[in-house]
Amino acid sequence: MPSIMLVDDDPLLGEIVHHKLRLAGHHVTLVSASEEACATACELMPDLIVLDSMMPILSGPQVLAELKRNPATASIPVIMLTARKGQNDVVQALRAGAEDYLTKPFMPAELALRIASLLARQGIGDRAQVV
Repeated sequence: MPSIMLVDDDPLLGEIVHHKLRLAGHHVTLVSASEEACATACELMPDLIVLDSMMPILSGPQVLAELKRNPATASIPVIMLTARKGQNDVVQALRAGAEDYLTKPFMPAELALRIASLLARQGIGDRAQVV
């Protein structure tokens, strides 16, 4: 069962995404505090991280930079899931190492498909299904 770490400070959105990804066959860990994201990623070593951009304490781009600087977590694919829609935001996230960028509001089914695609490229996508 592929493991997904979701980093988002919005509890309602977290529950919606958590439910959708569990239905798709993933083990999901929700991290609501951005400052805990890197330590949790090092501990869990998830197959993929879904990361919000606008959070208190550390922003998504700051968390992304820290994840990509750490050799233990640098190869974990990251999908940014954020309300920031500006072209510069998207380009900066992709240049910083995010593998994908999805803006809010979003369709949970689209997120599940993007995750399945990234996992398939890593050779573990056959263990999850898209619902």
